[in-house]
Amino acid sequence: MTAPALLDGPMTMPSVNADPVLRRALAAAAPELVGTVSSIVGLSVDITGLAGAVGDLVEIESTDGDRSVAEVVAITPRSLRCMPLGPVHGLRVGMQARATGQPLMTPTGPQLLGRVLDGLGRPMDGKGPVMGGIHARRVPVSGHAPSALDRARVDTPLGLGVRALDTMTTVGRGQRIGLFAGSGVGKSSLLSMVARGTEAEVSVIALVGERGREVREFLEDDLGEEGLARSVVVIATSDEPPMVRLRAAFVATRIAEEFRAQGRHAVLMMDSLTRVAMAQREIGLSVGEPPATRGYPPSTFSILAQLLERAGTDQHGSVTGIYTVLVDGDDHNEPIADAARSILDGHVVLTRELAVQGHYPSIDVLASVSRVATRVTSSQQKEAAQVLRKVLAARRRAQDLLDVGAYAAGSNPLVDAAVANTNAIDAFLRQSVDQIASTQESWAQLNQLIAQMGVD
Repeated sequence: MTAPALLDGPMTMPSVNADPVLRRALAAAAPELVGTVSSIVGLSVDITGLAGAVGDLVEIESTDGDRSVAEVVAITPRSLRCMPLGPVHGLRVGMQARATGQPLMTPTGPQLLGRVLDGLGRPMDGKGPVMGGIHARRVPVSGHAPSALDRARVDTPLGLGVRALDTMTTVGRGQRIGLFAGSGVGKSSLLSMVARGTEAEVSVIALVGERGREVREFLEDDLGEEGLARSVVVIATSDEPPMVRLRAAFVATRIAEEFRAQGRHAVLMMDSLTRVAMAQREIGLSVGEPPATRGYPPSTFSILAQLLERAGTDQHGSVTGIYTVLVDGDDHNEPIADAARSILDGHVVLTRELAVQGHYPSIDVLASVSRVATRVTSSQQKEAAQVLRKVLAARRRAQDLLDVGAYAAGSNPLVDAAVANTNAIDAFLRQSVDQIASTQESWAQLNQLIAQMGVD
């Protein structure tokens, strides 16, 4: 006798991918890989026994159960070199570490409007969790700039509520522009004016490396309830670890990118880009990069390009980037200012000379340039702005003669117009911090000023 056939066909095994229950069971039964903190030098922590990728998060567990999170920033043949996203106090060699297998994530979506987040995308305003609603999702903070051929042309002006900017350095929707100045010249004040007066649908504001004292003042006095209602604010104060300060810039950029992907037109304001570069310098030097230009490692300049190129237009919406740049010692050719100026689509220069005269905003309109102004203004507007520039340039060239009383009236019609209308010109270029000037009003006042001067 032969035994009955138990199978009508060849034996098959169930597919792991087809059975979610089996897949979860196998994942739960898999051995957990635990690493060890092998060294702590300066701001960096080396972990052995773990596998990971650059940008992944690692959890470090202390003996009392508390956990610290660090991000992998470099990999050696023996270890992962990480930068903590919190203080290094209390960490020691021998602590256990576990890989999370994923990068830093941030919440995105319209439910973020009116919220204040920390540098890692966590709520810090006491209003509860930020997730909720059908549009809620979390995405990695890393991203990619739109392809050069996928970018829509910048052809629509964006009103900022500041006369000197809207007329003399007109900004286009999707442009990236920098506010360059030394310390104490009025960058943050000008940014607060833009935050209140901009015509953009959504504002994403990143305060990176700011004084803790100024944060609440900015939220309550400069932004106000109405401004905050259409804004998302990301804050990383100067006492935060360098990794948090760096990631705050990318969290804000990622949130703005998601609004752009939804077809909205957002403005991204970052104060300041220089402190983002300083944070990257601390990170790069801690992991062993060689100091290059004025102590900045090479990665600093590549990070700036990656960050700034992510703003702009795509086929759906736009992110208009406004970045403050703190120039070292009022030197506008120092490395970070020079690198930022070469990437951005324009620069606004604020001078200490005007600030000490009480001329606010202290914008030097002759030194400021918008590279898209000619594409977003009409021929009549371009002509009016050019006339005022010619008058200001003529007065600057003759300033030494005017100071010593050696200028002869009638020698130059442009200088004569500048001298006769000094008060009117200054009144046009000055603006109080709490005043918002509409775009139409600003152009009308400029046209009136040109007619009053009577020059072509």
